Amino acid sequence: MSNGIAKIIIAVIIGFFVLRSCNNCTGSSSSRSSSTTQKWQKTPVDKLITSLNSEQNYSIILLDMDSRSSKYYHQYNIIVEKADTVVSKTTDWEEVPDVFFDANVDNMGMEIVTRKDGVLSKTASPAGYNHYVGNPKYGQWEERNGSSFWSFYGKYAFMSSMFNMMTYPARRSYYNDYYGGGYYGSRPYYGPSGRNVYGTNTYTSSGAGKSSTWGNKPSSFKQSVRSDVKRSATRSSSRSYSSSSSYSKKSRSSSRYSSSSSRSRSGGFGK
Repeated sequence: MSNGIAKIIIAVIIGFFVLRSCNNCTGSSSSRSSSTTQKWQKTPVDKLITSLNSEQNYSIILLDMDSRSSKYYHQYNIIVEKADTVVSKTTDWEEVPDVFFDANVDNMGMEIVTRKDGVLSKTASPAGYNHYVGNPKYGQWEERNGSSFWSFYGKYAFMSSMFNMMTYPARRSYYNDYYGGGYYGSRPYYGPSGRNVYGTNTYTSSGAGKSSTWGNKPSSFKQSVRSDVKRSATRSSSRSYSSSSSYSKKSRSSSRYSSSSSRSRSGGFGK
């Protein structure tokens, strides 16, 4: 066999093994990518956001939560602001990832997602603060015993109950603190410094939250779930959301509102 032919055969053999090695590398990379993709979990809230994509103004309130057989569940109240009506709907129980449950364990009774004039935010806030409280279309500030509180007009009175304001009225000082203290759209607001006026513990100790599934659980159960989900969430290697991120790069809209009139109803969504 000539030296030229021998060199060609050797080159072909080397090329074969190099190609096979590269294919194995690609396969490993694809496997790792697939594994990472499988860890990503879409939350029920992500699905709700997609379904509400055509709406410019809405709120998703964490209405209730529960844990069963080491799984975690949420129930939401969705409120959509239309041109001449307000529509509300309560969802069925939805299983949620441990990371998402852990991140919102203190946010029951609060808005965990809002969309205002097309700008979407996942920053927890007191229910009603982003769309209705302070909006002259729905009510007005009233003086009571030297303090100012938000009062809904008669046709929107159901909102007071829906936002648990019958038990914890919206004080103007809290409202001003929320918007003027750097909370709106940036970080969760549970009340003035040193006071937890809003959130799970307050909501479930009185008002609508007291009769909720989570509110009726014994303290030992709640403490156990909090500890278990914290450990589980810490072990999770993939986080599929950010609890304080905004989905829109638009600048935040002004808190001023139009004073145009409207009517209201509650019930299922419809055109």
